[in-house]
Amino acid sequence: MKIAMVGSGYVGLVSGACFADFGHDVVCIDKDQSKIDRLHAGIMPIYEPGLDALVDSNVKAGRLSFTTDLGEGIAGAAAIFIAVGTPSRRGDGHADLTFVYEVAREVGEKLANDAVIVTKSTVPVGTGDEVERIIRVTGTAHKVSVVSNPEFLREGAAIGDFKRPDRIVIGAEDDFGREVMREVYRPLFL
Repeated sequence: MKIAMVGSGYVGLVSGACFADFGHDVVCIDKDQSKIDRLHAGIMPIYEPGLDALVDSNVKAGRLSFTTDLGEGIAGAAAIFIAVGTPSRRGDGHADLTFVYEVAREVGEKLANDAVIVTKSTVPVGTGDEVERIIRVTGTAHKVSVVSNPEFLREGAAIGDFKRPDRIVIGAEDDFGREVMREVYRPLFL
């Protein structure tokens, strides 16, 4: 299965590398050209024990790649994960969802096939409804299901947490979303 991971920070890169290690074809997408250049050179933008070796082995196996081109990265992807930052807003401390909503708009505009859009970023209740509304407003003719899949990764143990989770939480409202997510995580059931 092809998976697109929008955001190549801590959550996106660890998740993308682990999904690739499960056997999926994963493209990590980021607007930061220098970050993508460093990833192409094998230089990790974060420190996580074992991540450099995991990324290297999956890049060499052809299951993990990196790009700044969102349209190219999501083309053919059955699951498109939004794993961008949600920093605290100044003044009130609430999550700033600007990046999440910007990705939703761009995905809607460039979507070339039916896909499940997965919110991996830490977001408040109701964000999925807004992501779905934004994608619908773009006028995409493709079938879209918006799913929530929060992460529970501990720094320093993220790869182990991802590959041997004590729980996986998936919030889906339709069979299309549930079936795609079942396939995404199928290797954990084997």
